[in-house]
Amino acid sequence: MKRGLIAATGVAALLVSVAACGSDSGDKDSGSGDSKGKTLTVWFMDGSNPPKWTETVKSEFEQKTGAKLDVQIQKWDNIQQKLTTALSESTPPDVFEIGNTQTPSYAATGGLADLEDLKKEIGKDWTDSLNKPSVFEGTQYAAPWWAANRVVIYNKKVWADAGIKDIPKTRADLFKAFEAIQKKGDAEPLYLPGQNWYFFDGLTIGAGADLVKKDGNKYVSNLADPKVGKAMEVYKQYQAFSKAPKDKDEATPQQADVFAKGKTGAFIGMGWEADTAIKANPEIKKDIGFFTIPGETADKPEGVFLGGSNLAIAERSKNKELAEEFLKIALSDKNEGALVKEVGSIPNKESLLAQVKGHGAGEAAAPAAKGGGTTPLIAEWAAVENAPNPIKAYMTAVLNGKSPEDAAKQVEGEMNKRLSQKQ
Repeated sequence: MKRGLIAATGVAALLVSVAACGSDSGDKDSGSGDSKGKTLTVWFMDGSNPPKWTETVKSEFEQKTGAKLDVQIQKWDNIQQKLTTALSESTPPDVFEIGNTQTPSYAATGGLADLEDLKKEIGKDWTDSLNKPSVFEGTQYAAPWWAANRVVIYNKKVWADAGIKDIPKTRADLFKAFEAIQKKGDAEPLYLPGQNWYFFDGLTIGAGADLVKKDGNKYVSNLADPKVGKAMEVYKQYQAFSKAPKDKDEATPQQADVFAKGKTGAFIGMGWEADTAIKANPEIKKDIGFFTIPGETADKPEGVFLGGSNLAIAERSKNKELAEEFLKIALSDKNEGALVKEVGSIPNKESLLAQVKGHGAGEAAAPAAKGGGTTPLIAEWAAVENAPNPIKAYMTAVLNGKSPEDAAKQVEGEMNKRLSQKQ
């Protein structure tokens, strides 16, 4: 997942990709020390693989297999085109990182190797919500690596000045806290622009809503579904506590920079955005806190968008068995746990969630991961989020007074057009 505001399909915060085809079955390397002289090429995205973790995995892989590991770090600029081209050639990277919600696009074009056997061997207890994006049309085409989701990032001083003593356990409690800050009058309770689309996607997940539906053999907009409308009404309740523009997203301006000024009670963001705020204003570090976005009831957190990264093997790789050995090592409980400890991400197994202890944002994100979800896992989805995103236009229309049903009608033509584009 790209460590930026446009996650996964725009991707991270969340990661980005698209694919190619091939049919080479690959060499038969056993991965048991008889692969001396071979080199396995792995592509990671810039910022995804921490140095300590990478060195450990590299050492274990080379010791076990006798092969060399060539780790290549890719930049985000033009990565879709670069990876698409690479996967269509005879010597693609053997293993590569892709955004979780982009996996269906690559799988649909034949660029990814079938990992069903690997799933049976090491992935029986992968968390369903994290693994779901790795499956396309019933087949496992990637392995879940890590995920991240939004939390409430708040200013402890602003909350204390407003007399708020407890962390909200329900949505109603959270709104009461915002009301207390509003009444105090010294700070904006919440910074939430009208087009924070990934937060809205989380609300639709919490409402059990689908953004698309099947109409014959094609997908079409489902924004007119009352469940989607209900999620948008909840977003509208949140946004009423903010003075942020209704026609901008969280990157215009960067919401962390707004929060850094110390006059905002909270914002909904990725954990790393706190570091952005601290960079802009180091003095605010002592006042930053995190908590899980509360749901309607105390026993169930709000739905969240799970941006993240999968690891996949190229269908045209000539080292498929060696590539699987790499995945077994990289995704072992020991190394997956070490990654979580180092960066505070959400692991691919619930049994490893305890490893986020000590990471404030990670601890806040963990409770919502099990019930999280993604954008529609269909190859046609990528075009929907291209700027200008019609769902953002829908959100602004509702916030400016249109009913959710009328706002859905306003954008469904454009959304359906995009869903019909050939991949």
